[in-house]
Order: sequence, then C-alpha cells, then structure tokens
Amino acid sequence: MDWLHFIVLILLLISGFFTVWFRDLLCSVICAGAFSLLLALEFYILQAPDVAIAQAGIGAALDTAIFIIALTGIGYVHRGNGGGRR
Repeated sequence: MDWLHFIVLILLLISGFFTVWFRDLLCSVICAGAFSLLLALEFYILQAPDVAIAQAGIGAALDTAIFIIALTGIGYVHRGNGGGRR
C-alpha cells in the first residue's frame, strides 16, 4: 500500500504543477479536476472515506463543471464546425 500512496502523491504534485503551468484555461481546469480526484483517492487511502466522498463530489465533479460552465459563459470555449479556426 505504501507504493500506491507514493504514486498518488507524485501524481498530485505533477497535476498541481500542470494546473499552474498551462496557459490555456480549459487545460488548467481539467488538471485541477484531476488534482481533486487524486486528492479524493489520497483521502480514501488514508482511511477517511467520508472526506473522500465529499472531495470527489464537490471538488472533482461540481467545481470542474462550474469552471467549465463559466469558461463557456464568457466565450472562452468555442464551438466550431469541425474544430477549424476561421
């Protein structure tokens, strides 16, 4: 179990770094959602399932959805025909 704990901690560091590193806001939001999901997994490994469920539900799912809806609302996420730029 120690190796799984170590791997999750390394992945937390990597996803946290990429959350700040990316200049594209959508990529940063996706990395922040991955960070929250990994944090929920870490809480579960540390035998705190109630905190893990709250983190997964609110942190990973709801926050990520709200950020993506906000980016769509300000026009940052573009919907195109085929994904090409014009």
